[in-house]
Amino acid sequence: MSMIKIEHLRKEYPNVTPLEDVNAEINKGDVISIIGPSGTGKSTLLRCLNQLEKPTSGTVTFDGEVITDSKCKMEHIRQKMGMVFQSFNLFSNLNIIENIMAAPIKLLGKSRQEAYDEGMELLKRVGLAEKALNFPDELSGGQKQRVAIARAIAMKPEMILFDEPTSALDPTMVGEVLQVIRGLARDGMTMMIVTHEMNFARDVSTRVFYMDEGGIYEEGTPEQIFDNPVKEKTRIFIKRLKQLPLTIESADFDFINCSAQLETFARDNMLSDRTIHNLQLVFEEALTQNIAIRNDVFPISVMAELSETDESIVLKATYGGEKFDPMTDGDEVSAAIVNNASASTEHSFENCRNRFKSVIKNSREPEKTKKKRSGRK
Repeated sequence: MSMIKIEHLRKEYPNVTPLEDVNAEINKGDVISIIGPSGTGKSTLLRCLNQLEKPTSGTVTFDGEVITDSKCKMEHIRQKMGMVFQSFNLFSNLNIIENIMAAPIKLLGKSRQEAYDEGMELLKRVGLAEKALNFPDELSGGQKQRVAIARAIAMKPEMILFDEPTSALDPTMVGEVLQVIRGLARDGMTMMIVTHEMNFARDVSTRVFYMDEGGIYEEGTPEQIFDNPVKEKTRIFIKRLKQLPLTIESADFDFINCSAQLETFARDNMLSDRTIHNLQLVFEEALTQNIAIRNDVFPISVMAELSETDESIVLKATYGGEKFDPMTDGDEVSAAIVNNASASTEHSFENCRNRFKSVIKNSREPEKTKKKRSGRK
């Protein structure tokens, strides 16, 4: 049985609807990273789960209880569903150990001594026992967030929601907070984590939700989402792709202008002269000298893509007509030039559409003597 079941969850505001139709199940022991562009409802989803935001429609069931029902006593649910915010939300007038003791004493009925002993153990766990008598404004951002996590654990929750726990931190402090969350994952804590830390999401998660278009646009294991995303928006986000689209409308298209756009795109992204030369060679030989003049179905869609994650640059073309692979069906000299300028090439033909892709050889070293080739039109 799932711990949380989300069915047709919708949240509307006067001018925007971040959640249109969210459906998901979270099982005990799941560590789910929620990723996606800003403004796609990631934080809104968490806040709807613990009812800090009231959903417009839909249901959320937690441990068999429909918590979106107006009769549900959310104070009891929140004891089992902890939440850690990006802004810490510590009580500034209480010292650190008192921050951790407050909820167990008030809500769980623990004695001050029991709450103190357990709180000190938690502070040791997050490496902050020596800060027990300090006040929040005496701690760094990373230390405050570790205290916030300890405070959430003190309630012995069944799961914890993390709303961008590192977004307010200096980069030097991010690692210490992520290390504590990794420890919780190893201990089997069920967690949902809104994060922009992609390497962390890959390492710690059992599942990943990519959010876009008002819902969970794609979900899967970290390997599926980060290595083999199925949907285009996921792929663009994961690879942090920068793109330059070009359209070839006829065999007599302005190839000089297209080549110049490719050069500008590449230089704007700090690619070496040799890489730019390889990119232009592939465009000239595969597209200009082969696909465009041998194809009678237009337009031809061309896309240059640069990945910020691995610095790879790809040139892709999609075109109609009969099956035509410029590497095997076109001019042999052009194919040899493309092959020399490419790390790899691919061609597929499906549903009367050709798809050609070249992974451009990418060199960091500037070319000392760049060879110029005249266009053959």
